[in-house]
Amino acid sequence: MMKWSRPFLAVLFAVLVAEVAPAQNEQATIDRPNTQQVIGNAVQRDLGPAKLATPGPKDPLVARLIATLMPRNHVSSQKLNDTISQRALNLFLKSLDPMKLYFLQSDVDQFQRNATRIDDMVQAGDLSFAYEVFGRFVQRVDERVSVALQMLDGEFDFTIDEQIITDPEATVYAKDVNEANDRWRRQIKYALLDLKDEGKEGAEARDLLRRRYLRYDRRWRDTDSDALLEMYLTAVTMAYDPHSTYMSPDSLDEFDMIMRLSLDGIGAQLREKDGNTVVSRVIPGGAAAKHGKLKPDDVIVSVGQDEEGPMVDIVEMPLNDVVGLIRGKAGTVVRLGVKPGGAGEVEIHRIVRARIELDESAARGKVIEHALPDDPGNIKKIGYINLPSFYMDMEGAKNNKRDFRSSTRDVLRIIEDFKTQGIDGIVLDLSTNGGGSLTEAINLTGLFIDHGPVVQVKNADGSVQQYDDDDRGTAWDGPLVVMTSKFSASASEIFAGAIKDYRRGIVVGDPTSHGKGTVQTLMDLGQQLFRNNRANYGALKVTLQQFYLPDGESTQLAGVAADIVLPSITAKMDVSESDLKFALPNDRVKPAKHENYNMVPADLIGQLRNDSMGRISQEKEFTELLKRIELYVQQKEQASISLKEDEFMARRKELDAQKEEEEKELEAEIGAQEVYRDYFYNREVLNIAHQYIDGLKKQNLAVAR
Repeated sequence: MMKWSRPFLAVLFAVLVAEVAPAQNEQATIDRPNTQQVIGNAVQRDLGPAKLATPGPKDPLVARLIATLMPRNHVSSQKLNDTISQRALNLFLKSLDPMKLYFLQSDVDQFQRNATRIDDMVQAGDLSFAYEVFGRFVQRVDERVSVALQMLDGEFDFTIDEQIITDPEATVYAKDVNEANDRWRRQIKYALLDLKDEGKEGAEARDLLRRRYLRYDRRWRDTDSDALLEMYLTAVTMAYDPHSTYMSPDSLDEFDMIMRLSLDGIGAQLREKDGNTVVSRVIPGGAAAKHGKLKPDDVIVSVGQDEEGPMVDIVEMPLNDVVGLIRGKAGTVVRLGVKPGGAGEVEIHRIVRARIELDESAARGKVIEHALPDDPGNIKKIGYINLPSFYMDMEGAKNNKRDFRSSTRDVLRIIEDFKTQGIDGIVLDLSTNGGGSLTEAINLTGLFIDHGPVVQVKNADGSVQQYDDDDRGTAWDGPLVVMTSKFSASASEIFAGAIKDYRRGIVVGDPTSHGKGTVQTLMDLGQQLFRNNRANYGALKVTLQQFYLPDGESTQLAGVAADIVLPSITAKMDVSESDLKFALPNDRVKPAKHENYNMVPADLIGQLRNDSMGRISQEKEFTELLKRIELYVQQKEQASISLKEDEFMARRKELDAQKEEEEKELEAEIGAQEVYRDYFYNREVLNIAHQYIDGLKKQNLAVAR
């Protein structure tokens, strides 16, 4: 099985560890064990004394090199200082104990004495503090697991009115062993209720939890020096920004393999969020997208092979094992146990693994004849283009292949076909476009502007480069509407932002796009040290540039604001750059000179907003959507859950009903495989586009000048 070291994959895959609350006027039907007695039997009996890793001979050199390369290459040019040091400690503790289940407050207080010394120690190649923290963590895991194992032999009272905290930001570390043990009593109650909701109870549920906890303990005991170094140094690099990481030699080998090969799988990006394995994106054209059920924010809790293989519980499973279970040969079946949105009843998704086909993720178009609800005789032909990514056949382009595939070429072909059908305007849907080739973002913008700057890039030394569309002329100079959402990121934000700055068209969708305005590069450490990469010392992925729009505003953090906002559940999801810890701030550079198209008159935009709000208020489906959004926000902001069985199950039933509606909404918003999904949200986009076309014609602005 391939090895993925933990920190590099933290944004892709994770283990599930639920959070518990401090005791509050509670009673239990179990005898609370003496901690020292328990440690003397359960863990010693099942695991034996821990034999932890020690630093490897290369580790101090790698640490010193990272300490040198980060301030020299990072776009912020920030020194490795006390601020970075304090952040690094917090990130390292969170990478080990995200839900504050294991460390005691006294442990953290002790670690804080070195909070401003990590920078000095890393610069000196001194890794003793990392091993001190990790050793204490494994000790606490041993203690908590031993308590949990003995508690599982007792009974629990599910009629007591008590709560468990589920928001890691709303809890604190336990002040002493008794409080830590009591948290685990609640943790186990929560886990047993959760399993009962899935149809597992009694001895079956308790045995499953015993295996989980022992597996979790063994996982940390088996952590090697490379994995620990990666966790520790990644905490240091991510103190600069969330996209800068250190890859261990194993991670670099795996990364190189992925870059060389097209691996088979389900076509989904996963990430860690508070210890859960969460779907962050379903890749267009992949197996999961074709299946149509897996959605962002879903939590995967079990994996089964083929049609009848047993469902393997992946809670507390190491990330590399989860990867190995999900990945497989094209044409084979994998079954995923999924909690939609992370709550409610587990659903089993049967997905046939496949390779992503370019045709499925390429630009597609359709001409729609549209009439406004109150003016059925006014028909407009609107060309709708669905563009899931900015792609390019790099090899074909490099070899000057005449017909190499690219998003710009495909969109151009679609536009030429649209023009033969006499369209009045274009809607370009980037609502699921997570980015791709910067070159393609520039070239695609060039289809809609005559020429000029598309994006500016700031380097670590503060210099700014300007990237222009130098190909004069346009493929389409008529009305243009760009659809965006919180999932529109990077290259799609460059395109949408340039269209806004040129006042060439309007942006419709979520209040802002994703907000990733940075560029990362991979620095092979062996090559940095020896001018060759024959010796594998791992790699540094560092943020070395930041994007800026033609008018000088960065897309970082702020994203691209919509001219006209439509209600959606995606707008309330915690999936944007601003939801990441220590994301770089938004700033400005000098504007670049460019032409302004007079195609976004303020009076027309105001009218479009007012008319859209009026239609939304009268549309039954939008009214129901607004209610679902309100419920979604309420549930998301709820920091605790009742452990009283009747209340717990009633809440689950309510969540199941709510999640079913949310799934339908997300399916329509981001899961559709059709070029154009005919439902109320998209119909409103066409209403806006229709009125925009009419408004420009009335002001003689229907053609760009």
